[in-house]
Amino acid sequence: MKHKTIIEPFKIKSVEPISLSTEEERNAYLKKAFYNPFLLTSDQVIIDLLTDSGTSAMSADQWAGIMKGDESYAGSSSWKSMEAAVKHLTGMEFVLPTHQGRAAERIIYGYLGGEGKVFISNTHFDTTRANIEYSGAEAIDIPIQESYDTTLIHPFKGNMDTERLKEIITDRGAENIGAVILTVTNNSGGGQPVSMQNTKEVSKICKEHGIILLLDCCRVAENAYFIKHREGGFENKSYEEIAQQMFQLVDGAAMSSKKDALVNMGGFLTLRDKEIAKACTNMLIITEGFSTYGGLSGRDMEALAIGLKEVFDPHYLQYRIRSTTYLGEKLDEMGVPVMLPIGGHAVYIDAQKLYPHIPANEYPGQALVCQLYLKGGIRSVEIGSVMFGKYAEDGNLIAAPMELVRLAIPRRVYTQSHIEYVIETFDEILKEAPEIRGYKIVEEPKFLRHFTAKFEKL
Repeated sequence: MKHKTIIEPFKIKSVEPISLSTEEERNAYLKKAFYNPFLLTSDQVIIDLLTDSGTSAMSADQWAGIMKGDESYAGSSSWKSMEAAVKHLTGMEFVLPTHQGRAAERIIYGYLGGEGKVFISNTHFDTTRANIEYSGAEAIDIPIQESYDTTLIHPFKGNMDTERLKEIITDRGAENIGAVILTVTNNSGGGQPVSMQNTKEVSKICKEHGIILLLDCCRVAENAYFIKHREGGFENKSYEEIAQQMFQLVDGAAMSSKKDALVNMGGFLTLRDKEIAKACTNMLIITEGFSTYGGLSGRDMEALAIGLKEVFDPHYLQYRIRSTTYLGEKLDEMGVPVMLPIGGHAVYIDAQKLYPHIPANEYPGQALVCQLYLKGGIRSVEIGSVMFGKYAEDGNLIAAPMELVRLAIPRRVYTQSHIEYVIETFDEILKEAPEIRGYKIVEEPKFLRHFTAKFEKL
């Protein structure tokens, strides 16, 4: 018998209380936070869908690993566990532990980047782009054209446009390309997966021109799920085998293990080239920690090694993708404009379609994240012109390609009733949509402004 109900393939062993609030209280909280959900405190939030990064609930086995963590400064047994797990998955010889993904990004893009260098991706995520641009290099996004149509059903909207890749290499010169980066799944593009065939094509182009190909593999297990169920020839392969095949096609990978390694802190950089690895290890030791801990405690490394195995459990991955899809499909049925097909770790709302009367320079995505918080205490994140917009020389906004809001679902944290609560909140969001107005930025930093920018209502 095939049941309709999606049950969590785990039992709850420990609970954390949720602070419930009224809309009146949330209105005051949001105003004090300058209408930026990043500036709210966690006890002011009912359902926290701000990010799936570092917000997972760890398993009993991971907590057991925490207890046996070896905190030796050099060569701890916990490091050996982590190193073995990463090598088993990626097949790469050199592994650098880091406290999280952006540390790995800073190290590798600091080394490969600099003035005059260009990095090409299906879509750079915010910290990736910031680390590249901070080095003085340029970051270019070339997702396939289908990725910009939120209503189009395409199995791999996260793919890179290989014809554009060839054109840019010819135009800029292979010697000026710092690296090509495939982000799996494509977070900024709606959590959409990348096919194995596209990865092979990108890999072939990079090899022909002597260009380094890197994998941003934060959600490689979720990407493997989509390949198994959407791409021919992978039906009989395990999720782990699919991920291992993808790693074979690249020269290196950076991972924020706070996603698909199911930990609250951790990451790594893994490489094939010895000389690049030596240079990056020197930077790791200078800025993060010794090469066998890299800013992580032994207990973090132990939990990470266990998480890299648990994430490929087929029951877990089926629950993970189906539960995310459930939320997206219910919102779609209600008339909420969502990115289709639904991604693996999050549901993306097309705020420009929900609020067509709010122009990009008044940030419709920010308007939606504020409404979600006011109506339901739900914290989410804008992925549009606040996060990715730039300014022209005349000071006018250069809008992002899409105005999205991401509902990122923490792993193994919320139950079906929490998701139903989110769905109910959108009833109010839809009713009030025509009356909602935009926002203006009154204070912002140069890089990653969405984290700390302050807003005013228009």
